[in-house]
Amino acid sequence: MTETIVLGLGNLVHSDDGVGVHAIEALQRDRRVPPGVLLLDGGTQGLGLLHHVSGTRRLLVIDAIDVGEPCGTLLRFEGSALRGLPGKASVHQLGFADLMIALQLLGDAPGEVVVFGVQPQSTAWNAELTRPVASALAPLVDQVIAQLEAWKENPLQPNF
Repeated sequence: MTETIVLGLGNLVHSDDGVGVHAIEALQRDRRVPPGVLLLDGGTQGLGLLHHVSGTRRLLVIDAIDVGEPCGTLLRFEGSALRGLPGKASVHQLGFADLMIALQLLGDAPGEVVVFGVQPQSTAWNAELTRPVASALAPLVDQVIAQLEAWKENPLQPNF
């Protein structure tokens, strides 16, 4: 069982939709990532990620999330706020929601889930992030590192 997984979602050929994957790539080069954290490029796999995240204690998801904020705005959701995300907010919302329901049905839901998002400007065919989302990438990585550090300082109690 993996204690903590950081899962980047997105499609690299749909401009800002690929921000989760770009963030995972940046985190793979970042020496601040605590030992034992699994960084996973989830792409657009949806339920195909079930065997990868099943049984993890903490799951941090990074994705482009359209909630009508200014482009490049950093977003954070956890707990009941995850249920409040508008439908189709993310290209992967349905797949991510299905993944979380499947984990609950199997009794393998993470103890904690945090979603970091970036408001996209464009999800049109393009392999490059737009300027506002590219500018948000470094602060996004900093927020992910801060969350990982907070989790490291406050370990989950064992499940019995």
